[in-house]
Amino acid sequence: MRTVPDNPIPHTVTEALRAAIATAGITENAELIARILATGIGLGMDGTDRLNLKITTAALSEMRSAFQLFAPYEDVPKVTIFGSARTLAHDKLYRQASEIAAALARAGWMVVTGAGPGIMQAAAEGAGPDHSLGVSIRLPFEEKPNAIVEGNARNVAMKYFFTRKLMLVKESRGFVCVPGGFGTLDEMFELLTLQQTGKAEPVPIVLLDEPGGTFWHGLQRFVDEQLIPSGVISPHDLDRVLITDSVDAALEDIVGFWRNFDSMRWVGGMLVLRLNAAPTDAEIEVLNERFGDLLAAGRIERTDPMRVERDDEDRLGMPRLALRMDQTRVGELFRLIRALSDLDSAPR
Repeated sequence: MRTVPDNPIPHTVTEALRAAIATAGITENAELIARILATGIGLGMDGTDRLNLKITTAALSEMRSAFQLFAPYEDVPKVTIFGSARTLAHDKLYRQASEIAAALARAGWMVVTGAGPGIMQAAAEGAGPDHSLGVSIRLPFEEKPNAIVEGNARNVAMKYFFTRKLMLVKESRGFVCVPGGFGTLDEMFELLTLQQTGKAEPVPIVLLDEPGGTFWHGLQRFVDEQLIPSGVISPHDLDRVLITDSVDAALEDIVGFWRNFDSMRWVGGMLVLRLNAAPTDAEIEVLNERFGDLLAAGRIERTDPMRVERDDEDRLGMPRLALRMDQTRVGELFRLIRALSDLDSAPR
């Protein structure tokens, strides 16, 4: 068995990297940049083979291009729409994807797609060029990026599915999955896995079908008849998604999720929820009664910004709730967030 070499980077090399960073005029996050460069040096010292180095280089390059694409729209909320590349323009699902994208654009959201044909093109058409971003994949048998995203240069092409999936998920505050094949189901199940395990911040997920469609109800039956009875998921794991054939319901589910919830941050073992409106004392009592079982200790309480939040100047003007959440229940956090949006004190 091959052992992994332990080759610490010489101090002289580290200093040379820091000097190169300074020469480039980089001052912000210089230590993180140094770690990225040091990792590259380490790969060379480890004798990493050429194929692995090419994978690393391509992935890092693609991530940089994607970060550049999304950076100008950092403050604009985004929804990623997944669906089949094979759906034709006359299909009812094509119209549904176009209509939900148009509704989101009217509400001030941007739509992110895989930039290909089918549902991806429908969503881009519905949102329009000013509200569309694309993250395409280079495949030998698939068309070039659709004209909506290609025409306004708001597209980045990826070689690897894993870097593409990262960017389709990382930047969005909501997701719509329209019936599709292996790729759509893969993306949908990864979203559910990230939510269930707490590896991603809770976000709304809508499974949108054509009017009267039964595609996602088949998934619901499989969950109820197979996954839950076998014990491989918890009974309410699919409650986090909305299964609907209504564009209006899909829009309300996504926008409503963020009515009061802004963001969250872990500070040690404490979870801090930043809100758009402060709950009343009576509402906090109700929250403790309803969601006390999610806590490892203590109560849900108001809090001022934590020290690390003050140091980072992280949303200091927002009201906050703090709780010590049971880490094994983090996948159920979406229930508390939706309850916050239903409070009488929440913005309308």
